Amino acid sequence: MSDPLGRTLYRLGQGARVAGYWSQYLLSQRMTRPAERKPETPVEEAGAEPERFPSRNDILADLQALMARDWANIEAGIYRPPHDLLSGGLEALRGAPRFFREFSKVEELRLAGRHQEVFTPERRGRYPRYYLQNFHYQSGGWLSEESAAVYDHQVEVLFGGGSDAMRRQGLVPLQRFLAGRRSRDCHLVDLGTGTARWLSFVKQNYPLLQVTGLDLSGPYLEKAAETLKPWRKADLREAAAEKTGLPESSVDAVSAVYLFHELPKKVRRQVAEEAARILKPGGLFLLVDSLQLGDRPGYDALLRRFPGHFHEPYYLDYIQSDLQELFEDSGFRVESLDHAFLSRVLACRKI
Repeated sequence: MSDPLGRTLYRLGQGARVAGYWSQYLLSQRMTRPAERKPETPVEEAGAEPERFPSRNDILADLQALMARDWANIEAGIYRPPHDLLSGGLEALRGAPRFFREFSKVEELRLAGRHQEVFTPERRGRYPRYYLQNFHYQSGGWLSEESAAVYDHQVEVLFGGGSDAMRRQGLVPLQRFLAGRRSRDCHLVDLGTGTARWLSFVKQNYPLLQVTGLDLSGPYLEKAAETLKPWRKADLREAAAEKTGLPESSVDAVSAVYLFHELPKKVRRQVAEEAARILKPGGLFLLVDSLQLGDRPGYDALLRRFPGHFHEPYYLDYIQSDLQELFEDSGFRVESLDHAFLSRVLACRKI
């Protein structure tokens, strides 16, 4: 793709994408009804001056900076333009009716404070207890076909069309790791793969790389299979991130994309230790997840407020946790840490 033409196509494609999802975000905010909210921090309880939230202009400027960074990586040859570059805006429009139908159900559950419908007798024992909740107030949690069908759209609306661009920032440390290696001889395991959006960008850039996506949700794995249909050497399995069932020292890279903030503190440690167990010495562990407190101080108030609007029971603990210490204790050396819009990208090597 030539530079001027490529830049023009990128701007057109991503501009349509952001316009579609951002407009739906603004509309959903207008439709959101206030719920009774208890003070969330000692600062609020003490009656001190409220924390300042980023303005819409600030968020849009940072979103624009993310897109500029995404294009710069493409132009530098670090990764290819997204496979859905010119269809993203159309997909935003196509998915809007389903998104708003689900939105009304989510609002009902949120206002009622209901988030345990998926904790049923037949599911107890089959899934970890922490998993059996209506995350994001979705009526089926992660265990329904409707949830799997609408999830990617929901996340793009939440981030104004920037979630895939944030995911792609994980390709930067992955490219550094694979440089000088034959991708056909390497194996990457993605923990909590969901609908496999991250793996689709991995396979687009490294079609010969063997990838395995693990998830606990059958419906999400079915959606992941659709996502990865254009590529070969992609395996999907139903398994927990903390108990993969994979052999010790058997894989070259492990990724976890927007997984850790959904896990209790104890399970985060178990997942880090399991990743170290299955990785070969010198293997890569790659985390892409939410910002933490202090990463970008202007967003701290927004991070604290986030779990009040979505059922995210482990998020407040996540944003205060010391991930570097966690990974070092689990047998890793932190190699790089970067921030991209509302995400952090952390790369570690197994010692």
